[in-house]
Amino acid sequence: MPQIPIIMPQLGESIAEAAVINFLVAPGDRIEAGQDLVEVETNKASMTVTAPCGGRVESFSALLHESYAVGAVLGQIETTAEEAARFGVDIPPPVKHGDTEQAPRPAGSRGSGVQPTVRGLPVPANATGASYMSPRLKARMQELGLSTADLAGIAGSGAAGRVTVEDFEKFMAHLDKQKLSRASSMRVAVADAMRRSWTRPLATVGLPVPLDAVLSHRKTCSPKPGPALYALRALAVALAENSAVAGRLVGSNIVHPSAIDVGFAVEAEDGVLVPVLRGADKKTLKELVLRYDELVELARQRKLPADATGGSVATVTNFGTFGLIWATPIPLPEQTLVLGLGAGRKMPHWDEAKGQFVPVMEAYLTLSFDHRVLDGGAAGRLLQRIVKLMAQPELL
Repeated sequence: MPQIPIIMPQLGESIAEAAVINFLVAPGDRIEAGQDLVEVETNKASMTVTAPCGGRVESFSALLHESYAVGAVLGQIETTAEEAARFGVDIPPPVKHGDTEQAPRPAGSRGSGVQPTVRGLPVPANATGASYMSPRLKARMQELGLSTADLAGIAGSGAAGRVTVEDFEKFMAHLDKQKLSRASSMRVAVADAMRRSWTRPLATVGLPVPLDAVLSHRKTCSPKPGPALYALRALAVALAENSAVAGRLVGSNIVHPSAIDVGFAVEAEDGVLVPVLRGADKKTLKELVLRYDELVELARQRKLPADATGGSVATVTNFGTFGLIWATPIPLPEQTLVLGLGAGRKMPHWDEAKGQFVPVMEAYLTLSFDHRVLDGGAAGRLLQRIVKLMAQPELL
C-alpha cells in the first residue's frame, strides 16, 4: 500500500525546528485525518502534529527528545490509493523486475508530472527566498552594508527556507564572477527611499483628464507652464481644501501638514530629484512658473538649494514624458501621496450637443497613496477634484 509521510509542520513564522516530546499513537494504530499524532515543543509552546490523512501508522522515524527541522519526516502512514492520489503520489501499475515490484513515486520525483504546490499554486522548490536569517548572517550583511532586499534572489537551504551563511557566501562568490558596475550614490539613495516606502500598504487609482482647456490656456501664457505644473497647482488647491488626506499616520494619530509644499520629480543623471515649490496653494500658476522652470534646470545640474528640497507633503510626476499612458508611482517615505500624469492622446468623446463623437486630447491622472491614511473613496474624490480644477485652468 502507498505511504504518506508525517512532516514536521511550520509551527510559527520564526520557528525553524521543534523537539518531539510524546507519541500520541503507536505503529499499527488506525487513525483519522486531522488526528493528533505527535506532541512537539518549540522555544515558545507545546503543539501537536496532526495526521494529513486517514490510514494506519506504519512507523515513526523520529526519536523522543530529539529536535527536527521544519519539513523533516517524522514517520509514515499507510493509506489507500485514493488518499495517496490526493497527495500527488503516483501509483503505477506493478511492474516486476525479477522478484521486486516498483514502489510508489512521491510527487516531484523524477518522472512524475506533479509539481510541488504551495496553497494550491505550482511553485518551484526552494523559492521562498530570505524569509529568516540568523544573527550571524545579519552581522555579516551589516559588515558588507547589505539589506534583506539584496538577498531576495537567494533560495535558502536551511530549515524552513532559512538562508544560511554558506548560502550567502556562495551567492557573493557567484556575484564576483558576474559583470558588476558601481551604483551611484543617487541610485543607492533612491533604492533606500523606495525600500522604506514599500513598508506601507500602497494603492493607486486613476481617472482620465481632458487636456484641451489646459493646452488652450497655455497658449495665452508667457512663459508657458507645462501640463505637470497645472496638475501640481490643482493638487495644491485640492489639498488646501482638505489637508487631512495629505497627513501622515504616526502611531494612532494623523499628522496634518503645516503647509502645502508640493514636490515634482525631475530626472537627473542616474536617478530622480524632487525639487519643492513652497506654499503652492497660495501662489497662482503664473507666480509658480518661473520658480518651477528654475528648479527644473537646477535639478538637472544637481545644484538644488537646501530650501528647495525635502519637507513636501506630496509629489507630482509626469511619466507621460516617457510616452507612458499609465503608471503606479510610489510616494516618498515621508509622503502619503504622489500624483502621476500620463501622455496625452487624441480620444473620441461623445458630445451631447452635436450628437456625435468628437476628438479630445486626454491623459490619465493616477494617484498613489498610503492606504492606511486614505481609502479608495477619499482618493477617488481627491482625484475627481483635481480633474475638475484642471478643466478650469484660468482659475489656477
